[in-house]
Amino acid sequence: MSTITFRTAQPTDWPAIASLLSAAKLPLDGVQDHLSEFVLAIRADELIGTAALEKYGDYGLLRSVAVIASEHGRGLGAALTQQLIDQARRDQLSGIVLLTTTAYDYFPRFGFARIDRADVPTTVQASIEFQSACPQSAVAMLLDLSTQKQPHASSIA
Repeated sequence: MSTITFRTAQPTDWPAIASLLSAAKLPLDGVQDHLSEFVLAIRADELIGTAALEKYGDYGLLRSVAVIASEHGRGLGAALTQQLIDQARRDQLSGIVLLTTTAYDYFPRFGFARIDRADVPTTVQASIEFQSACPQSAVAMLLDLSTQKQPHASSIA
C-alpha cells in the first residue's frame, strides 16, 4: 500500500473534492470560497480524504471531514481531524465548532462536546455552514482550546 500524503487544496482540486463530499452527503455550500483551508489526503494521486478548518475570528469551524469508503475504519478521518486541531492550536484559536447530523458520537474522542446552537460564537454563526448549508437539526459541538495547551501528535502510514 502506498503512502498517504497530506497537502493543502488548490483550485484544481475542486472537482475531486466536490465528488468526495457529494458521495459523503456533505454540503458543498461555501466550500470553493474556503479551498485554501482544506487539507487533502492523497494516495497515488487519488483524493482519499478531506477536512477543512474555516477561521472566524478566534474560532475555527471544522467541516467537510470525509473519507472514501474503502478507507473507512483505518484512522484517516481521525488523522485529518487531528491535523486541523493541531493547526488551530498553533494558530492560538480559542476553540473549534462543528455541526453534524450523523457524527455526533465520533467527535467526543477529540474533546468536542455538544452545545446549544445559540452558544456558538456569533462569528461562526455568520458562516454559510450555519446560515444555510446544514439543517437546523444538526448538532453543534465545541472543542474548547483555551484549556488545552499540549498539541497531540498523530501519524498515519
